[in-house]
Amino acid sequence: MDVKNLFNAISDLGGEFFTGVPDSLLAHFIDNIIVRHGISKRHIVAANEGAAVGLAAGHYLATGCPAVVYMQNSGIGNAVNPICSLLSEKVYAIPVIFVIGWRGEPGVKDEPQHAFQGEVTLQLLDCLKIPYVVINEDTQDLGRETGEFKKHIGNGRPVAFVIRKDALSGGSKAEYTSMAEMSRERVLGLILGSSGDSDVFVCTTGKLSREVYDIREQNEAGHKSDFLTVGSMGHCIMIAYGIAISKPERRVFCLDGDGAALMHLGSLAVVGAGQPQNLVHVVINNGAHESVGGIPAVSANLNFKEVALPLKYKHSFSAANEDELTNILRSVAGLDGPVFIEVFCNLKSRGDLSRPATMPIRNRDEFMSFLSGEHL
Repeated sequence: MDVKNLFNAISDLGGEFFTGVPDSLLAHFIDNIIVRHGISKRHIVAANEGAAVGLAAGHYLATGCPAVVYMQNSGIGNAVNPICSLLSEKVYAIPVIFVIGWRGEPGVKDEPQHAFQGEVTLQLLDCLKIPYVVINEDTQDLGRETGEFKKHIGNGRPVAFVIRKDALSGGSKAEYTSMAEMSRERVLGLILGSSGDSDVFVCTTGKLSREVYDIREQNEAGHKSDFLTVGSMGHCIMIAYGIAISKPERRVFCLDGDGAALMHLGSLAVVGAGQPQNLVHVVINNGAHESVGGIPAVSANLNFKEVALPLKYKHSFSAANEDELTNILRSVAGLDGPVFIEVFCNLKSRGDLSRPATMPIRNRDEFMSFLSGEHL
């Protein structure tokens, strides 16, 4: 479907304010929001999907118009609380127009982390009593659905457009750039290359985990020391913290992304309060959600290094080039944690970047075996 038809339907429903968390299936849609509104008072990239729902509710209370909240279907989990306890017609009856990318749709090839979410997406919307329409490549006229949606919105109910893979086309393409010197893959290579044999790496979702996997493959180093958090965006640091306090004899690296760290920033305060001496938290900051298209995030203007210190990380560093990062990695080897390292990188990634050939269960088993000491 031409993305212009979707915008026309949304406009007909009164949706002129946009917020959400990007998804690759919605690239045509989000690019056109960027071209039309940029990052502005009419379009805000939220830290997480629940926060986007809160922002949409505030917009409705101030204007009487429903806001548009876009997300990957995995983000429904983050949004369930405000959907049920804020939007519901049994509470405040606040309408929202959801645009949801359907990753893991049954019968459509996708990554393992999307399989279960894809199976239950429509069931979740039914459970939440959100009327929806599924959009595919052949969808043209949304007039009938828009008419039904108007009734629901008038009754204070949210509605949803569910977007299948490759369903949207057309519109304008936004361009995203960064002036940073290093690529994320180069940053990861330097970090992995400086590590010890017993070090542990917990890697955030998206291309970062894929690049770690490729680096290990190229170096024939094996994957036993790496936990690839293929889903659960924003929870990488809590996984790493759970390992660090259970295995104090190991040095645990959390290899995080800026968008993921923003999603649940309060976790940094929990780490700071716990003072795990063996934890090194690395946030690779490209100022964007690069894995799903490069859409800018507020992290481009956030100084993570300065944020970590009042949250009680013992040491905090930042690096903008290879020499700075190399020197930092040498110095942290003898420091008690928690240690925080922010590394600035650009938006470049390889087009031929592979995906892990092993299933998550195997990754789990090999990783747990490594943690138990069987490989040392």
